[in-house]
Amino acid sequence: MDVHGTVAEGFEPVRDAFVRNFGTLGERGAAVAVYRDGQRVVDLWAGTKDVDGTDPWERGTAQVVRSATKGVAAAVLLLLHQRGQLDLDAPVGHYWPEFKARGKERVLVRHVLNHRAGLPVLDHPLTPEQALDPLRGPERVAAQAPAWEPGTDHGYHALTYGWLLDELVRRVTGQGTGAWLASQITGPLGLDLWLGLPDAEAGRVGRVGRVEGPEPAGGLRARPKRSVTEAYADPASLTRRAFAAITPFPDQNDPAYRAAALPATNAIATADGLARFYATLIGDTAGASRLFTPETVGLARGEESAGPDRVLVVGTRFGLGYMLHGSASPFLTPGSFGHPGRGGALGFADPDTGIAFGYVTNGFRKTVTADPRAQGLVRAVRGALGI
Repeated sequence: MDVHGTVAEGFEPVRDAFVRNFGTLGERGAAVAVYRDGQRVVDLWAGTKDVDGTDPWERGTAQVVRSATKGVAAAVLLLLHQRGQLDLDAPVGHYWPEFKARGKERVLVRHVLNHRAGLPVLDHPLTPEQALDPLRGPERVAAQAPAWEPGTDHGYHALTYGWLLDELVRRVTGQGTGAWLASQITGPLGLDLWLGLPDAEAGRVGRVGRVEGPEPAGGLRARPKRSVTEAYADPASLTRRAFAAITPFPDQNDPAYRAAALPATNAIATADGLARFYATLIGDTAGASRLFTPETVGLARGEESAGPDRVLVVGTRFGLGYMLHGSASPFLTPGSFGHPGRGGALGFADPDTGIAFGYVTNGFRKTVTADPRAQGLVRAVRGALGI
């Protein structure tokens, strides 16, 4: 496998782990980038641009990052709060009056970000065509009754998170999340990261698809807990219904899907774009001042929800808009915050070490929050730092 790019002295273990992903974990095409104190120390890519193709992955190849989108979108709400335009402790209905229907008067803005709004499912799922309309998702969520008393428990809002967040941004700024992100963050910073892919960038994006990991030595395959397996198998469970809020799920290689802005699931990024985004949240980078104040970093990584997740079934931890380091989604240290994408992608920041990390792939595995390829790279970064 020809691996391209560079690593700074001391970070060679990350390159070794990246090579192993191709040799032993079935990687087809991927890239990883790491920043430390605002300086890039890892920039690697290899394999093919398309999961089912032969054209090589090049510098600047981008991919759909699925739920790693959530961490990008969360920055929009937190920055609006930081600028005094949005009150995290205000009811959502203060900004979005139609949302108050069916017992949702007490849902707070912070409940959207910490997955405590009680709205992970839709009684009437959207079709793929409806999901691409920025008005239909918020309308459906506004008409939905909560699955539990808002604020009393948490459960991963796999798809509804995006419509909740997007409509709040629209009501406060007059722009959708993707447009605001482009005008205020990714455009000025020159990041290769889009929520709503411009036509001019479409040629850079590879085809994604499902890949299978290798059988472990001895032929034994690690199996999820029975409760998790049953939750995904039961059509009536919150788990199945949360991931079925769009039914069937759109083709992620469809140009129309990529051009739309779904703040829960369809951002497109390079590894460097994702890593530099997180680097700039927590510190200065070349030509750019940090985006988050220390107080806002505290909101991102301060624990808001923890314990058994009503949707994912396993234990999860959330700050405001971000997953936190834990057994379900290990990051670098207990102070890290970020978000994985189902089946592969991962982006996070660790303020305590100054590390920002981005990994993107064209091959999605069955994993939800802790893909072994990304985890191998994170362990290598930890080893390079001696922690």
